[in-house]
Amino acid sequence: MYTNKVMSHFSSPHNMGEIKNPDGVGKVGNPVCGDVMWIYIKVKEENKIRIIENIKFKTMGCAAAIATSSMVTDLAKGKSIEEALGITKQQVADELGGLPPAKFHCSILATEGIVEAVYDYYSKNKIEISKELEERHQKIINDPHAH
Repeated sequence: MYTNKVMSHFSSPHNMGEIKNPDGVGKVGNPVCGDVMWIYIKVKEENKIRIIENIKFKTMGCAAAIATSSMVTDLAKGKSIEEALGITKQQVADELGGLPPAKFHCSILATEGIVEAVYDYYSKNKIEISKELEERHQKIINDPHAH
């Protein structure tokens, strides 16, 4: 059912834990399956580019939820915020060698966790929130059954 890469990220997740005094925290969940993810980010600015210097997660959920959380943090770490926001659900699934159709929603949750962490960071630091980011945030908070 699961690829070796999914099982590897499930049994030995990367970047698991919590960042003390994070710059942003994203909490997302799917009430249908019960998965809940927290994504914590630490951001540094280099040449006016905001870089995700550190990223960690805590996830309550199935093997796919933990594996996608681990993978999305690998993909976002060291990237600019814009690059991290560009990580797609398909990219997360592909990097894991695929997900069963019934578990694809986990890759959606993982990317939404990044969106919410960045949104939180921007809000706390009074950084202008783009129309696109605001729309993504509103969709996440208003439609938790969308996955």
